[in-house]
Amino acid sequence: MHDRSAKSIDLSPQVRDRLGVESESLTPEELISAVLRAPVGLLWNGGIGTYVKASQESQADVGDKANDHIRVDGRDLRCSVVGEGGNLGVTQRGRIEFALGGGRIYTDAIDNAGGVDCSDREVNIKILLDEVVADGDLTAKQRNLLLEEMTNDVAMLVLADNYRQCLALEIARIDAPSLVDVHARYLDELEQRGLLVRQLEALPDGEELAERRLGGTGLTTPELAVLSAYTKNTLSEQLVGSKVPDDAAMPALLADYFPIQLRERFADRLIHHRLRREIIANQLANLVVDRAGPSMIYRLSQETSAPAAEIAAAHLAAWTIFDLDTVTRSTNTLDGVLAVDKQLAIHLGCRQLAERATRLLLRSRPVPFNAADAIAELAGPVGDSIANLGDDLLGTDRQSFEAQVAELTSGGAPVELATRAAGLSTAVAALDIVAVASESSVPLRDVAATHFAVADGLDLTWLRDRILALPRDTQWSTLARLTLRTDLYADHRELTAQIIAVGNEHLEPEERVERWIALNRSEVDRYRQTMVAIRSTITDLTSLLVAAREVRNLIGRTKVAAD
Repeated sequence: MHDRSAKSIDLSPQVRDRLGVESESLTPEELISAVLRAPVGLLWNGGIGTYVKASQESQADVGDKANDHIRVDGRDLRCSVVGEGGNLGVTQRGRIEFALGGGRIYTDAIDNAGGVDCSDREVNIKILLDEVVADGDLTAKQRNLLLEEMTNDVAMLVLADNYRQCLALEIARIDAPSLVDVHARYLDELEQRGLLVRQLEALPDGEELAERRLGGTGLTTPELAVLSAYTKNTLSEQLVGSKVPDDAAMPALLADYFPIQLRERFADRLIHHRLRREIIANQLANLVVDRAGPSMIYRLSQETSAPAAEIAAAHLAAWTIFDLDTVTRSTNTLDGVLAVDKQLAIHLGCRQLAERATRLLLRSRPVPFNAADAIAELAGPVGDSIANLGDDLLGTDRQSFEAQVAELTSGGAPVELATRAAGLSTAVAALDIVAVASESSVPLRDVAATHFAVADGLDLTWLRDRILALPRDTQWSTLARLTLRTDLYADHRELTAQIIAVGNEHLEPEERVERWIALNRSEVDRYRQTMVAIRSTITDLTSLLVAAREVRNLIGRTKVAAD
């Protein structure tokens, strides 16, 4: 220990080497500044004061005069990660500067979220138990013993929340460059609605985001943390004001919020908690934003015109229908086993599947959306469909699936997880497969096999992949890409239904498709000639629009032939 008032502090050769300094002694202020700039893995701030700012900020901007002489700039940090156990150890602009230079940092609010989460649960648990005591079903002494007994369970719930939140920010960081224009528009809308003061939160303006797009970057993790917080707060308010908390699927969220002891002993009282709707709203907002990213609600509201609360309910339904909790939990158990980039890729696959399924549910289900009904009707058959996905895929989809399974298992993933993860990119088809099976009364497995045989036999897999490869660098290119993909899914479903309707139940699915092609030879030959010509050119938006139109034309011509 050294006194901060000392004139100088002698440094050992080991300390000089570790700090990367040449002087044999430094003043206490110089030493603290050198420690802040040390080439280490983690810089942890647990004290009071602001020690890092941005280079464009003055000392006066920071407002912490006591540390003016030791404070450093974010660009001068040489650590890999900054953790903020104290409040405002780094200014927000300092965090952004450090992150833009490749450093890993969240915000002090994220790093200290556990304490806030724990306090909220304590309050809500005590509200419940105090009513139980008032009714004479528990003594004050029994209440206190129960509170003590639940300590570890509350801690595990809090840790799970914080794990999920940090994981969400890492996935958002990966996605940020491709969503930079979306984030720019979303920030504009929040500001126009008076929900956000961009300058106050040190969030970039449109010009700065345009420069980042040109540089291949997007919002940094500290900025995404702020955007996520605003999204959660706004969504929670919208949910409380809606009927979604009263959906029959939501009591499960309420139960999951509380320790198992309360769920088992006072399940009947949980549903009458005085803050039931607010807890459900907060739970759902946190889950949806963490699972889907900060811009999903905004994007889908623009695309579908559905209310934010219903989008959140549909996303919860999609996540449940495809049992993505099983995938994410299994992936999280492989920390330190499976490479981080492969883990994040699985989580990103879950995010993409849930978003695509949410769109389909919003477009196909009755309005207003009811999550409980969707889950009850679809979870079983969708689960059956994706259970056999690996056996039904053909062509390039089959090759990609098998390659991913091999890669994940060789990296340490169990076969069951690897199989689910490898099927995430094609699993959304299960919703259309289930719909066709329901409408035709044909066994689900036959419809699934026919669906993928159609994709392989008519080049729909190639067309889908080319559409997915289209750029999303502007609002209109994003919408064009989405429209093409949505139309292709609808056309694929219609072709499957048309081929199923022909009959030939005794044929294998691939034979059934070939039989349909033979019955419509001239129409299919014309379609294939056009597709061959398109495949031989550069596949840009224009050529893919023509290809998509040819799929629609094929449906129309074969319908006429059938009639």
